[in-house]
Amino acid sequence: MAPKTMLHPRNQHAQGYDFERLLAQTPELAAFTTLNPLGQTTIDFQDVLAVRMLNRALLKTHYNIGFWDIPAGYLCPPIPGRVDYIHYLADLLADSNNQDIPRGRHIKALDIGTGASLVYPLTGQSEYGWHFTGVDIDAGALKSARQICEFNKLKITLRRQNEPENIFRGVIDAKDAFHVTMCNPPFHSSMEQANKGTQRKWANLGKGHSQKLNFGGQNAELWCPGGEIRFIASMVEQSMEFGDQCLWFTSLVSKKDNLKPLHRILGKAGVADYKVVEMAQGQKTSRFIAWTYWAQNQRALFAKTA
Repeated sequence: MAPKTMLHPRNQHAQGYDFERLLAQTPELAAFTTLNPLGQTTIDFQDVLAVRMLNRALLKTHYNIGFWDIPAGYLCPPIPGRVDYIHYLADLLADSNNQDIPRGRHIKALDIGTGASLVYPLTGQSEYGWHFTGVDIDAGALKSARQICEFNKLKITLRRQNEPENIFRGVIDAKDAFHVTMCNPPFHSSMEQANKGTQRKWANLGKGHSQKLNFGGQNAELWCPGGEIRFIASMVEQSMEFGDQCLWFTSLVSKKDNLKPLHRILGKAGVADYKVVEMAQGQKTSRFIAWTYWAQNQRALFAKTA
């Protein structure tokens, strides 16, 4: 199968940024815009303040978020790629719903590592009306997320994970049932590796050397001991305890080489089904893995009764 090069067909950003519309909604963005060699409006993506203002404009214009901001130093995620994950999750859930995209607050989504930006709950609630529970270990991130909810009068559940080594334990209650869980795991094994990864990314883009992480990020957002593979392995291990309370567990996987060991780990966990969903944003290819402990003939019932 040829790799994808386009965003999801339902992604509002599939045709690129509509700067005319964005500037009409958020005039402050004009101070950060520039023209590329083709004479097209763009921003400097190495400028953290410019990226933050672009996100503010995108969330206001496309997702009806009147107020959005994050503290300095926290991860400022690229909206188009993040919302692609949401759209592909909707397709995954449609597979258990007669191919109808499930919409409404009765659909429950759990966002592990929701971050200060709250990007997945904001976009997912706007696009599909799902009810999100956002979890994070960082008190500052949760404070920011609560402020965003309060200013926009949003009903998003936020929970603190008090044990850094835990993922689902301590945040999924006995009464909870989730149609889908999602996660953008820290994919570096150290801060040094995170910095090297950013330098490599800018070099590949022809941007030269940069001292800045292009989208910022706190330690817990960027790296953890053992990196991505260890984090997702822990997620799979803990998911076994909550398999009857969640229809689909999912996680982004940044490194394709990690899929083979993850396949073995999922096999040992005794999952009923396992999928890799490819996504793309321009030249960048990304993916997420999804696994479930529910047999195919049981999933529709879970989707209706959860």
